[in-house]
Amino acid sequence: MTLRTPAGGGGGAAATVAAGAAVAFVLKGYPRLSETFIAQEILGLERRGLDIRIVSLRHPTDPARHPVHDEIAAPVRYLPEYLHDEPGRVLRNWRRARRLPGYRAARAAWLADLGRDPTRNRVRRFGQAMVLAGELEPGVGRLHAHFLHTPASVTRYASLMTGLPWSASAHAKDVWTTPEWEIARKLAGLDWLVTCTEAGRAHLSALAPDPETVRLVYHGLDLARFPPKERGENDAQADGGDPAAPVTLLSIGRIVPKKGFDVLVAALGSLAHLDWRWVHVGGGSARALQAQAEALGIAGRIDWRGALAQTAVLDALRAADLFVLPSRIAPDGDRDGLPNVLMEAHSQGLACLSTTVSGIPELIEDGATGLLVPPGDPAALAEALARLIGDPAMRTRLGNAGLKRLRARFGHEAGLDALAALFGMARDRPAADAPSDEARARVAASGS
Repeated sequence: MTLRTPAGGGGGAAATVAAGAAVAFVLKGYPRLSETFIAQEILGLERRGLDIRIVSLRHPTDPARHPVHDEIAAPVRYLPEYLHDEPGRVLRNWRRARRLPGYRAARAAWLADLGRDPTRNRVRRFGQAMVLAGELEPGVGRLHAHFLHTPASVTRYASLMTGLPWSASAHAKDVWTTPEWEIARKLAGLDWLVTCTEAGRAHLSALAPDPETVRLVYHGLDLARFPPKERGENDAQADGGDPAAPVTLLSIGRIVPKKGFDVLVAALGSLAHLDWRWVHVGGGSARALQAQAEALGIAGRIDWRGALAQTAVLDALRAADLFVLPSRIAPDGDRDGLPNVLMEAHSQGLACLSTTVSGIPELIEDGATGLLVPPGDPAALAEALARLIGDPAMRTRLGNAGLKRLRARFGHEAGLDALAALFGMARDRPAADAPSDEARARVAASGS
């Protein structure tokens, strides 16, 4: 498999990656409850025979693990989270890195970046890259970064030091908040990059010296981990008119601005005349949202459950009547890509209500497999909620259609096949999913 040698501003001489060589996956943190899709990908590629070594920039902070994390065999190495925490280790690897053939090129690239971004974080990235390069096992033949911001910076510098080729996966925040000058430099030096929405692919391709460097590969969902619930006749009968049988609304996501949960609380405040309860699953501080709910007089209808392991998430999905994710674009440009939680909700035959942000319309067809409203609009969200709360037949129809579309278009095997081909494991298969005309049209219509 012949690949470009990374360079600071463009490709260089060809380099050959030995068959069966290991790949070091560079992650910001591992394991993380909010990044099930990465763990699912690692496990799937391992099962196809890829030798993976996990390198994490941070130690785990979540109190629990998903079952998938315990199935992954890849060894994990943690880089110094802060350079002053392990000065001896950093110094040893600085000495090693200085003897590497590409150290001067890496230092020059880093200094150029530091001139545009003179921050302590930029210094830390170079220090972590020296440790990564200095401690890299001899059998590693490629570096692969998950997320285009910090992990890709560390990977790029380490690639330059070692001469190893590198590639990357871009997801959501990293696509939209990384400065365009930085994205362009990274895309000029890597072999290939995959991203999980057509909206993200279009944005990144416009910044790439070679647009073909950027590929669309949907994560998809491992449907074996989310077997659909066998729903009974009375499961979808609640219609918001019986206090003894409220409609259960479920949202899953970290409490951060891009998720729009404050918009949802505002919308629910205008629906006090209907019988519903809202369950929230996800990390982050709920204090501000709880105060908002108290002021609206709906705090007693809300169940804050915090971050949960995958088995508990599945239980929550099966107990819900409707899934709601009011995603929006945050003030700093951060936004969702194609949230896995929407696919997880579809897997249980749940009707989904979300917004037209980023890649969400690539999964949900408004009026056919769910409902979409403009982001940041509590009135529109409340109107759609009222329709779905009051119409159990509509919820059933949309939920069934969403499950059918998920099975047909968003199983995770296709994405794994595409990645396996890019890693040189399945040359007879397509290198990546091409964006469909349908996906392009939805992106254009949504203005993403």
